[in-house]
Amino acid sequence: MCTDHKKRPTFSVGILAGGKSTRMGQNKALMEFQNETMIGRISKQFLDCKEILVSASSRGLYEAEGLRVVYDEHESIGPVEGIRQVLVHAENEYVFVCAADMPFVNREIAEYLAEFISSDYDCYVITDGEKIHPLCAIYSKRVLPVIEELIAERRYRLLDILNRVRTKYVSLAYTCFEKKIVKNVNTRDEFLELTRPAVFCVSGFHDSGKTGLIEKLINEFIRAGYTVGCIKHDGRDHIDDAEGTDTWRYRKAGADCTAVFSDTRLVFEANEAADPEALIAQMKHLKNPPDVIILEGFKHSKYPKLEVVRKEICEESVADPETLILIASDCISPEESKVPVYRPDDIRGIFSCITKCVK
Repeated sequence: MCTDHKKRPTFSVGILAGGKSTRMGQNKALMEFQNETMIGRISKQFLDCKEILVSASSRGLYEAEGLRVVYDEHESIGPVEGIRQVLVHAENEYVFVCAADMPFVNREIAEYLAEFISSDYDCYVITDGEKIHPLCAIYSKRVLPVIEELIAERRYRLLDILNRVRTKYVSLAYTCFEKKIVKNVNTRDEFLELTRPAVFCVSGFHDSGKTGLIEKLINEFIRAGYTVGCIKHDGRDHIDDAEGTDTWRYRKAGADCTAVFSDTRLVFEANEAADPEALIAQMKHLKNPPDVIILEGFKHSKYPKLEVVRKEICEESVADPETLILIASDCISPEESKVPVYRPDDIRGIFSCITKCVK
C-alpha cells in the first residue's frame, strides 16, 4: 500500500503479465533489460508498497520473482481479466495498474495519479497527447461491476470500461514526466531500441593485439548491419589522431564515431577530462547513435569483457571474472577457462559469441 505524508489514499499495485507475447516471440515480462527482468524492474520501483499483485494467465511463471501472483479465470480475453483479478484480490480500494512490458513506469507517476483521487471519479488514466493509456491508471474497486458486465457482454476493450465509468484523464503535457514513462515494448525491434547501444570492452595488456582485433570486429558488425562507436583510454596521455593512430584506424575500419581520452584530455569534438560513462552518453545522444560501442581497455569496469591474452605478453587472464564473457588467446585452453576461449584469429567465432552475450 503506497501513501505519503499528504495522506492521499493508499493504493495497491497491479502488474499485468498475462499476455501471450506473440509479437515478441517470448515472454516479455521475463526478458532482461539493464540486467534485470522487466517485471523485476517494475516491481523494484514499488518496493515501499505493502501490496504488489502480478496478474498471470497460468501458474509457474512469476512465483520465482518473489511476488504475489493472481491468475486468470477467463482465458484469452486480454488485460480486462488482469484488471479484474487485481481489483478482486487487492486489499485497497484503489489499484495502480500497469503492464509488465513498460520498463520506464515508476512509483512517481503512480503517486502523481493518486493526487487526483476523489469521490468524483472511479478511474484515473494517463494520456500523452496522442494516446490514452488504460494500463497506466488507477482503478477503484467500484469499477468491478462494470468489468463483470462487459465480460458477460463479451466486450473486452479497455476503452469500454473507461467509457462506462467516471474517468478522469490526466495529461502528461504539463508535467515533468517524459512520454517514455508510458512506453510499452511489443516487438523485438522495439526491445532492441531500448537496449541499444550494446556496450562491451576489449581488454588486455599493452601490445596484446586489442586494436587489431577491434578493427576486425568493427568490420564484422558492419557486415551484419550494425553501426559502431569506439572509445579508447590512453593512460599515458599520448592522445593523437594523426594517420596511423588507433582512432584513425578505427575510423578507417568503418566506425561511425570514435573517442580517445586520458585523465587530462579528451578528443571527442573537445579537449577536456572525461570518463567512459560521459563518452557513452555523448554517443547515445548523437543524431544517429551507434548500435554498438566498443571500449578498448577498462578491464575493471562493469561492462562485459572480451580479454586478449597472448603468450608473449602475459599468459594469464587478469580481467574482472564477474564481467568476463570470453577470451581470445593463443595460450589459454578452453578446458582451463570458465568462459569460452577462441583463437585470436577466429573472428567469426568471437563475433558470434559477443552477439549472444552482449545485449
